[in-house]
Amino acid sequence: MPALNRIADYAEDMKAWRRHLHQHPETRFDCQETAAFIARRLRDFGITEIHEGIARTGLVAIIEGQGNGPTIGLRADIDALPITEETDLPHASTVPGKMHACGHDGHTTMLLGAARYLAETRNFAGRVALIFQPAEEWGGGAGVMVEEGIMERFAITQVYALHNAPGMDEGRFETRTGPIMAAVDTLTVTVTGRGGHGAHPEETVDPVAAIVQMVSALQTIVSRNRRGTDALVISVTQIHTGSADNIIPETGWFCATVRTYDRSVQDMVETRCHQIVQGVAAAMGCTAEIAYERGYPATVNHERETAFATRVAAEVGRATGECDPVMGAEDFAFMLERRPGAYLFLGQGDSAGLHHPRYDFNDAIAPIGASFFARLVEHAQPRV
Repeated sequence: MPALNRIADYAEDMKAWRRHLHQHPETRFDCQETAAFIARRLRDFGITEIHEGIARTGLVAIIEGQGNGPTIGLRADIDALPITEETDLPHASTVPGKMHACGHDGHTTMLLGAARYLAETRNFAGRVALIFQPAEEWGGGAGVMVEEGIMERFAITQVYALHNAPGMDEGRFETRTGPIMAAVDTLTVTVTGRGGHGAHPEETVDPVAAIVQMVSALQTIVSRNRRGTDALVISVTQIHTGSADNIIPETGWFCATVRTYDRSVQDMVETRCHQIVQGVAAAMGCTAEIAYERGYPATVNHERETAFATRVAAEVGRATGECDPVMGAEDFAFMLERRPGAYLFLGQGDSAGLHHPRYDFNDAIAPIGASFFARLVEHAQPRV
């Protein structure tokens, strides 16, 4: 059963919603028009309890079921990316320098499709909280919504989310218990020496030489400070210094991204980064300023809820609960830290990758994702 029949009937409407959103991308917390569009659709469905202005442009809509019961949360991210689209599609972005290159337009559409169905049928007990969240790509909008109290305010007892997956078979669901996406930290190091003429290095304190040694030494954290079973990535992604080929600069800086699943590994990496950078700086006669910023935590699925979500997904399409974790990061992690739940991938077939300027969401999977959300609610909170 690839999609519920009633939701399959919405396919053309869902395509229109999704393509409208794709043409009008908004980024970070500045999703005013996107939120207004979502609110209009929800009101069209007869949903009247809509709480706007959460995390600036996020919103939570409540659908009442039949009979008493708990509240289940379903989340979709609504923001786009600062990327110039290169698809030439009829529904391509109309906003220069912004596009839905990660499929959040599709995630929003799937939750809207589920909302329409659930508002029509109300074949469940308790309530559904539809969470439309800004700033997943930058700013941790999920964390902001959590800090603003949505879990307590709406008495949410469990929470779920989907993300499309390019290159995975169309309509296939994958998830796993435990860490499914990584924590992301950012290391930024500024090194100061004494500049001078490149022909007379003995008169200088060279920050470039220090940076090169720091970058090399940081990789020993991966090879020599972690257990073989601990997942860890440290990637230096920028080095900036110098202004001419014959000048040794005064300063330089570099930054790196750090990905981990385990908090103890994360703690170890932060400690070793400080030790290595300061040690190399001292040895080279430089000074170093270190900024180690912890970003999104690891996305950790809960065992019971993941098993449940996998069973529901298997009713809608093919599903596995034993996929490999990935080193990307996802701010839904903040919601899973507060409430049990699960995060799943939904295959969208062969396409450009996420965050690519030629990416486009596959509209064929929107009814499948919407059906998963709907059946999740009906199974989690059946009418008595």
